[in-house]
Amino acid sequence: MEPIVSSFSLTVLAASVLATHMWYKNHEPTSFTALFLGLFVVPGFIVFTLETTILNAILLTYPTFYTLLLTSIVVYRLSPLHPLSRYPGPRIARVSKFWGVWKTVDGKLPEYYRQLHARYGSIVRIGPNELSVVDKDLIPQILGTQGMPRGPLWEGRRVTPVNKSKRDYNVILQRDSVRHLQLRKPWNKAFANEPLLEYGEAVVRKATEFAEVLEQKCKGSQKKVVDLSKWIDYFSFDFMGELVFGGGFDILRTEDKDHFQETMQKGLVLPAYTQQVPWLTPILRKLPLTGDSMRIFGNFAVERAVLRASQDVKRKDLFYHLVNNALDEEASPMPFIVSNAVLAIVAGSDTTASALCGVIYYLLSNPGYIELLRKELEVAFPPLKDGSTPLELEKLAELPLLNGIINETLRLQPPIPTGLQRAPERGSGGRLVGTHFIHEDTAILVPPYVLHRDPRYFWPKPDTFWPERWIEYQKNPDIILETAAFIPFSSGPANCAGKRLAILEMRFVVALLASRFDMRFTPVWDTTKWEEGLKDRFMVSKGELMVEVSLRQ
Repeated sequence: MEPIVSSFSLTVLAASVLATHMWYKNHEPTSFTALFLGLFVVPGFIVFTLETTILNAILLTYPTFYTLLLTSIVVYRLSPLHPLSRYPGPRIARVSKFWGVWKTVDGKLPEYYRQLHARYGSIVRIGPNELSVVDKDLIPQILGTQGMPRGPLWEGRRVTPVNKSKRDYNVILQRDSVRHLQLRKPWNKAFANEPLLEYGEAVVRKATEFAEVLEQKCKGSQKKVVDLSKWIDYFSFDFMGELVFGGGFDILRTEDKDHFQETMQKGLVLPAYTQQVPWLTPILRKLPLTGDSMRIFGNFAVERAVLRASQDVKRKDLFYHLVNNALDEEASPMPFIVSNAVLAIVAGSDTTASALCGVIYYLLSNPGYIELLRKELEVAFPPLKDGSTPLELEKLAELPLLNGIINETLRLQPPIPTGLQRAPERGSGGRLVGTHFIHEDTAILVPPYVLHRDPRYFWPKPDTFWPERWIEYQKNPDIILETAAFIPFSSGPANCAGKRLAILEMRFVVALLASRFDMRFTPVWDTTKWEEGLKDRFMVSKGELMVEVSLRQ
């Protein structure tokens, strides 16, 4: 009896498996076509080499092909032949980034990475082709001016596909260094000193409105229980609407009746998973019901951009500065503006809101600091005859405790806990980082959450809220504070363009709340729920922050 599987069939099978493995290794399957060709068409050729019925050949070929392909991939990734074989890390993480997807479910990826670094050291292999690095001396070579462009993680954060026939205008997702530099120039000009002074007026205006809303909540009762997390979200979202489009959101007054802010929050969940397996993102985008929330919010932001462009508004908001500094390569600046509309609102509102909530949480957990802060504010801003204490933005920048409180919050709760990823330029072959050669297809992650709690760089009390470290470290040799390891807004040419505005906004809001209101956790609320509710969705997703608020006498 003739064997069903001939030596020729086995040769074709082995060659097909290896060829498919090598193809997917160098060209990730980012489309249904690539998946179909590699996983259905290629094994289909093998079917016709078997001397049996078509049905039997299919039942034999496809399971065998998939098993051998999976085995080939796993064996290679675990073998000494892999370029990252010398770096320690969990065995399962070496095999697949789907492990990263699983660890993302509970939102506690920062804590998990910290455990890995505590066990394995400063450089850990967290994926088949990804390293996590918490060595401050390597940060300039990774994130700095002479560092590397953004890595594949950022492709997993795209809400809409890039139109191959048009230029990509999204600065935050741009992986080409030259193109990123072009796109970043208008943003740098929009956040220069003169525009920043104008934005400061918007900070004062919207923060005062925020305080007035809270005052209205407090009327008629000595103490009002509010979810301060929700109201800070509303304020931040409204402020970015004011900053970017000259106003129009007004969710502080309407309490987000149209659920735009809520939709934005829901939209951040899917990219938290797809950034772990970015090659899958273009495929998932084509499936029904995936990414609907962010698409809805994206359409809302685009509508606001188009509306703002149609208005002859003289107020010099961010839109005004971006339009006037837009790239010269197009007749209209609208492609650049529209592409970055979602970026401006999400990056500006969500990150600042999480940081502000963090400040309130740490202050209420350590109430002695509120009293010290109020004393600092009273010295800097003595009450006027009418009892008011107008705050000055420039003077707030000089207050050591206020700035120490903000820095300490950003250290313990960075707005982007783990998402700073870079990779060698495509086509470069690789880069030398310290003594480590990083191959072109290798990504490097720098997790601020882990770096900021490293006792080598922040000592003593690396896990404790201790603002004094920022005041005393230059005078006390027993305090270790490595500013090079403090990167809450990233570092280098791809850092946060609006970081100075974010700090300015935080200073004013914290000072305003501390001076106008008495605040404490509501007694029936479990304070441990706050840190349990923090979830890494690239940016930080928050839970409730239940606070008793009353007007200061």
